[in-house]
Amino acid sequence: MNRKLKRLLWQNVGFFYFVLLAFAIAAVVTQNYILAACEAGVTLILFIGYLIYNRQRKKELQAYLQTIADDMHTMEGSNLPLPYAVVRLEDQGIVYMNQQFRSISGFHDTFRQRQLLELLPGFSMDWLTTGKTEYPYDVTIGSRRYRIYGTTVVANDSRHTRLAFMYFSDLTELYQVRDEYIRTRPVVSIILVDNYEELTKNLTESAMSLLNADIHNAITKWAEDYHGLLRRLEKNRYLFVFEKRYLQNAIDGKFSILEDVHEITSPAGLPASISFGLGVDGANFEEGFEFAALSIEMALSRGGDQAVIKNRLNFDFFGGRSKENEQRSKVRSRITANSMMELIGQSNRIFVMGHKNADLDAVGAAMGVCCMCRKKGKNAHIVLDLENNVAGKLIEEIRAVPEYKDIFISGEDALLLSDNRSTLVVVDTNRPDQVEFAPLLEAAPRVCVIDHHRRAADYIKEVVVNHHEPYASSASELVTELLEYAVEKKDVLPIEAKSLMAGIFLDTKSFHVRTGERTFEAAAYLRQLGADTTEVKQLLQNNFQDTMAKYQIIKSARLYRQEIAIAALNVGTTRALAAQGADELLNISGITASFVLYQDGENVVISARSMGNINVQMIIEPLGGGGNGATAGAQVKDSTVAQVLDDLVAAIDKYFEV
Repeated sequence: MNRKLKRLLWQNVGFFYFVLLAFAIAAVVTQNYILAACEAGVTLILFIGYLIYNRQRKKELQAYLQTIADDMHTMEGSNLPLPYAVVRLEDQGIVYMNQQFRSISGFHDTFRQRQLLELLPGFSMDWLTTGKTEYPYDVTIGSRRYRIYGTTVVANDSRHTRLAFMYFSDLTELYQVRDEYIRTRPVVSIILVDNYEELTKNLTESAMSLLNADIHNAITKWAEDYHGLLRRLEKNRYLFVFEKRYLQNAIDGKFSILEDVHEITSPAGLPASISFGLGVDGANFEEGFEFAALSIEMALSRGGDQAVIKNRLNFDFFGGRSKENEQRSKVRSRITANSMMELIGQSNRIFVMGHKNADLDAVGAAMGVCCMCRKKGKNAHIVLDLENNVAGKLIEEIRAVPEYKDIFISGEDALLLSDNRSTLVVVDTNRPDQVEFAPLLEAAPRVCVIDHHRRAADYIKEVVVNHHEPYASSASELVTELLEYAVEKKDVLPIEAKSLMAGIFLDTKSFHVRTGERTFEAAAYLRQLGADTTEVKQLLQNNFQDTMAKYQIIKSARLYRQEIAIAALNVGTTRALAAQGADELLNISGITASFVLYQDGENVVISARSMGNINVQMIIEPLGGGGNGATAGAQVKDSTVAQVLDDLVAAIDKYFEV
């Protein structure tokens, strides 16, 4: 018999028979002959029974080991050069191992059977039971790294034991080459000075040269630690290529260059800011540069002053906490207006859709688009849920106007009316999961987006016209600017001007936050068209019960970090009241940000507001929300207020990490 097979058959047996005989001899020595005879008889009977069982077991073992040999053509008897072992699936006990496996594992003949878990703690055999032949992870034994391959067989014994034949392929050198390849992959990045035009405005040539030198020196000094290639492409744009091994250092340092550049100021006292777009894991330099270009576009659409990493799957964001500076051009509004009017003229049907639970800004922006459509002789439809919205008063007034009698339709009806020459205009959101009716967005052949929120990673792609300005106060402001170039004043109905003004009122908190020069210009234009601010203010009024409910929200708020008010409600409320409660909390001295949480069925809704010093969008984004630095919101599915409160506090703490 093969010596290794004999060790397998006799494993852990001789020692026990030796002990039994020792007891029998001890009985003889003590002259207890009857006991000695009984012990010797029992030992003999057990030994004979074992020999009979062992002979049968030997045949069974030889049969299933032969089955293994037949299945594994590379085995060649027991001379397979790779380490291998035969393991029971039920308990991972090692039935057999060759000499190579003994060498790498350190397992040698002992009186006890070894377990594979002793060598590989936490090792799972699930991959074999599901029919796979390769372990999905690398394993490290000693200083070497292995890949495990295997198959399963059923023994021809009486218990039909399930066995796994596994062999270990030493790929240490290959993995070292692979890891070095990954570490040396190029990271293509674009560095852009966000506010270069503002920094150099009205500067002399010498002052401009000094400013350029300061910015260039700061970027160059930071880049030295990454041993890459830095080249200035334009006056405000750099190309920086470095190896991926250094990327984690930049992430751990939170891209300190963003803060370093803030120390550089223009003679007028305006601090410089840069955006950093990085392309990672591109198949080649061309794709890496495309990723970098998408990243820099994403950074600018989110307000700039941040780093964005784009890989093959998603975006990662760093920085972006500073207050957004207005960087808009009326030239772009004029071009967008012309493009929109041309597209409307080429369309059979135009559908306008905002976000779920439409507010005054979404409805106002939609009304402005409808005005542009009427100018081109096209009928538009606003896709809106008439039951679930927070603009009920305005919608009632709109439906009373003859031109807008049948303007509102459901998403299902819009989907039935849509054809291959229809156009969908999405306003006041850029996220596909937040639109009023997602199937319509998926079916629309042409999509336009008009939005002022900071762009999310899952933004609407494949758009024909994208008018995205995160510096604007509201979508209504953006649409108002388009109207200035697309229609004449006489073409705008009073209800349209009022709706647009209401949208601006809502998102600026009656011109208290996120207002710029362009905001007041848009408001002045609407005032000329007949928008009455007193009537708009009445749209925002609450009844007595809602007012008392709003103050109950304020009463339940608690302070966190001495400047953040959080109201976690144990009772339900409405989105409008939650938003108003968050706004009202900012009127309290010392409060710079507020959050209101409440249960809405199986979901939890968060309404967040800020005075501008704290970017609530960055806090809300990890919870699945979005918005801008001053106004944000989220809906967390299948959760409770207590759970979301813990997540929110953790997100706030992470935001304040240095």
